[in-house]
Amino acid sequence: MLHQKPRRRCEGTAMGAIILDLLPGLGIGPFSLGMPISEAFSQIEKQPNIYDVVHVKYYDEEPLKMDIVISFPDHGFHLCFDPWSQRLRLIEIYDVKRLQMRYSTSLIGGPATLATFIAVYALFGPTYPGVYDGERGVYTLFYPGLSFAFPIPSQYTECCHNGGVELPLEFPDGTTPVTCRVSIYDSSSGKKVGVGSLMDKASAPPLPVGSIYMEEVHVKLGEELFFTVGTQLIPFGASPQDVWTELGRPCGIHQKQVDQMVIHSASDLRPRTTVCGDYFYNYFTRGLDILFDGQTQKIKKFVLHTNYPGHADFNSYAKCNFVIYGSDCRQSLFSALRYFNCIFFYKLEIH
Repeated sequence: MLHQKPRRRCEGTAMGAIILDLLPGLGIGPFSLGMPISEAFSQIEKQPNIYDVVHVKYYDEEPLKMDIVISFPDHGFHLCFDPWSQRLRLIEIYDVKRLQMRYSTSLIGGPATLATFIAVYALFGPTYPGVYDGERGVYTLFYPGLSFAFPIPSQYTECCHNGGVELPLEFPDGTTPVTCRVSIYDSSSGKKVGVGSLMDKASAPPLPVGSIYMEEVHVKLGEELFFTVGTQLIPFGASPQDVWTELGRPCGIHQKQVDQMVIHSASDLRPRTTVCGDYFYNYFTRGLDILFDGQTQKIKKFVLHTNYPGHADFNSYAKCNFVIYGSDCRQSLFSALRYFNCIFFYKLEIH
């Protein structure tokens, strides 16, 4: 499913005119490998004059099967997020003429500076011979955390067979291929990432030690939540003071609203919203809401959010990585529910 978030283009903002700093193995411009999707959206919102046309793509039938992709068609690149962790795993520049990249003090790409094989080799230095994909007619040159794909004309495919390529690549007629795709990926695992099936090898870098992003939250039905990184334990019946002590200040607090159908006349059926005494603590960065009873001041419900693409709450909460346990057994129900919950539940409410 394709979603487009249109914004009005400001005068003087030309397509493909932006310059982004290229950091091999780390990212490009404000987008860093491993960043959560919410941080990427935050960067986009900070620069609406630049990122004024944004497409968000995902597979709504099986959202864990394919990446969540944020695409910038005016600038010829997109961000690929792992569907489970929702962290940036791969950056691809698929139209190099639309985006100018700055590496150190030099520029490459864009409408004026062609990213030819010789230009790439001169800027990034010598490297090992690349890989030729005869089926696609593409030769990929690899650097740590960075790869360049070059289309090879059919009359010159013999130049690339059997690893006999002399670098930098130049054809017998004196021409050199121009980059058709640039991939930026984490190189800590030693993998090489390029076009086609090689693209699937990209993965987000490891999280920093102590990070609470995608922290496992163990849910014991009817009893408690346990946060595995910080070892906090929040049981049903806990007070607001208990929660502040364990999880810190909430990101927000709001009163619960209740929709009631009030009949005013036979032809006037209008929903009315009233405010009850119950209230929520919102922990957006943990993907968690906690509901307190307005009379007893005790926890009566937990709401765990999956940050499901397409839902109204998408990008309001980080994804909560919860594991469900039955109240009368020690065995986790996670393996059976992990796939099911993330596909069919926008949020899980535990009373």
